[in-house]
This record gives sequence, structure tokens and C-alpha cells, in this order.
Amino acid sequence: MKVNLEDYRTLFVSVCLILMMVSTVPVVAMVLPRGVEPFFAMGVLGEDMMAEHYYPGDDPNLRVGSLVRWHVGVYNHMGCAQYVAVRVKVLNSTLPSPDSIECVPSGVPAFFEFRRVLVRNETWWFPFYWGVSEVTGEGDSVVITRLVVNNVTLGLNAYAVDGFNFRVVFELWVYDEASGDFDFAWESGGEDRCVWLQIWFNATLPE
Repeated sequence: MKVNLEDYRTLFVSVCLILMMVSTVPVVAMVLPRGVEPFFAMGVLGEDMMAEHYYPGDDPNLRVGSLVRWHVGVYNHMGCAQYVAVRVKVLNSTLPSPDSIECVPSGVPAFFEFRRVLVRNETWWFPFYWGVSEVTGEGDSVVITRLVVNNVTLGLNAYAVDGFNFRVVFELWVYDEASGDFDFAWESGGEDRCVWLQIWFNATLPE
């Protein structure tokens, strides 16, 4: 199943809702009472820092050497400074996604990670420029063996049947002082919360 126009519409609507939340939470924080539950928000914008043009020529069928320009944003409304990490993974359509109910991350190892200390009510935007630099065919699957992210070449081993329905997954991890490590979940209102995003693409073999 290929990524189609309806997938794009769903993606754009989702991203627009996230961006509306990110842009309005500072104002909401000033007018709501102090009892508002703490939270994080995360979103992804296209090459012009807008909810559009996510792929070269708006074509999600990526060729070797094409460059994708995204911008990832994280907003901290936890009430104090937080040390966070955004871990990036590549999955196909059959690998388990992160579990938003139980707050369990995907079991696929991250191939890239960004870290930063966010002060209270800070929004952090960083570039995520990437492209497929090497693919091979194996049976009926296309295998991505190398990616370039922000000018760094990385080894990968991601499979998808006919190269359709790969997805880049962004997971937000938060440093827990008690354990001395990052955790995929944080506590809010007596419950565990977590944030993750995914964007779909296809990879094509060189002709």
C-alpha cells in the first residue's frame, strides 16, 4: 500500500493540531489557574517551517540522494527545567509502534538522538535534514542500509515490502533524576504520559 493523498491530508491535519497546541499553550498558561497539569508537546514542520512541503516535490517516494528538510519542535510546560531527548527510529508498517496507552516505546533501536535542557515554557526547534543514501533489494523487500542525517552518514537495516510504508518515528524521552537515565514517560495527574510522532514515506531502488 502506497502513501497517498489521503495519508497526506491526515498528516497535515495532525501536525496542524499539534502546532496550534504548541503556539497557544504559552497564552493558555498565563490565563489558566496554576492547577493545570504539566505536559510536553512535540510537532514536525516541513522545509519552510510550515505544515507543508515535507518531501522534495511533495513526493513521499524517496530516491537515493534526495534531501528531506524537516524541523522538529518540543515545548516544555512541566513547570520547571527539563532535560529531554528526541530519539529517532525507522520502522515499517508491521513493526509495533510506541504504545501511547501504556507509554512503552518502540522496540526498534534509535539511529539518531537529539538532547537539550529546556527551561520552563521553552519551545525548542531543531533541523532534521535527512536522506536515503543507500538501498538494496532483498527478495520482495527494499532495505535501507544507509541514511544521512544533518550531514552525518549512519548505518541502518530497515526493511519494507516493495519499499512501501516506511515511517520515521520521533519519541520524546525525559531524564529521570531518580533513575539517572531517560524515560519514555513522565507523570502528570497521577498517570504516565508520553509523546511520539510518525511520518510515512516510501523508498525506491535506483534504476
